[in-house]
Amino acid sequence: MATFVDTHCHLDAPEFGAQMPVIRARAAQQGVAMCVIPAVAAFNFATVRELAHTQGDAYALGIHPLCTGQAKDEDLDALDAELGARRDDPRLVAVGEIGLDYFVEGLDGPRQERFFHTQLQLARKHGLPVLIHVRRSVDKVLKHLRQTAGGRPWQGIAHAFNGSEQQAQACIALGLKLGFGGAVTFERALQLRRLASTLPLASIVMETDAPDIQPHWLYRTQAQRDAGEAQGRNEPGELPRIAQVVAGLRCIGIDELAEATTRNALETLPRLKSLMPVSERPPHPA
Repeated sequence: MATFVDTHCHLDAPEFGAQMPVIRARAAQQGVAMCVIPAVAAFNFATVRELAHTQGDAYALGIHPLCTGQAKDEDLDALDAELGARRDDPRLVAVGEIGLDYFVEGLDGPRQERFFHTQLQLARKHGLPVLIHVRRSVDKVLKHLRQTAGGRPWQGIAHAFNGSEQQAQACIALGLKLGFGGAVTFERALQLRRLASTLPLASIVMETDAPDIQPHWLYRTQAQRDAGEAQGRNEPGELPRIAQVVAGLRCIGIDELAEATTRNALETLPRLKSLMPVSERPPHPA
């Protein structure tokens, strides 16, 4: 069976609730060997850490751009302290979910940027990769990455990437991998599907963002919901089927895609390697 890493999965989301262990076990049966669980605010730092240890997964700590309006400046100090306190925890693999969001209206742009910039500096201070939210914000994200690079390439992932070819190449040039998930399964997502089929395979990782970003087979339109159909809930167990779509777009086998994207995940989030059983690590390419 092909082995996958879900590089972005909110297993602590209330949509999963008490079903979460069953959902995670179902994903394992589908070949999802590892999930990376990102925090979104200081209030769930402990939750994602405990969940990663309980489920045998990995976690990241950060303040999501959509949470910056409610976050306090002291939360950045709390993040710094927590990253220091957990420096020897092998399951802490990144700073995230951090970034910028210019899709949701009413957010304070300068405040988002200040939180993002500071968290990039903390990632450098603590020697960790980054999981970056880049919704309608790729150019500004790139600006802050360049400002804080310190002459070194970044490690990390541009989560749910949906930018242009030029922006994709700029992210790759800075050292990032690009995360592909449920959005790529929609036939109308022409640009995204083009990127998934043509970008270097070494630049791609797989993710679900569960319970969000449903693949097309789970998504219900507003009209369907108004008619009484429930919106589908994304799960990490959907990752192999999403990956099958990407493999089809690239005209390669699912095993080849699984090996490459798992290898890419372990490369950009190096601490994952010690967490993966040897039998589940992809072979080095010849």
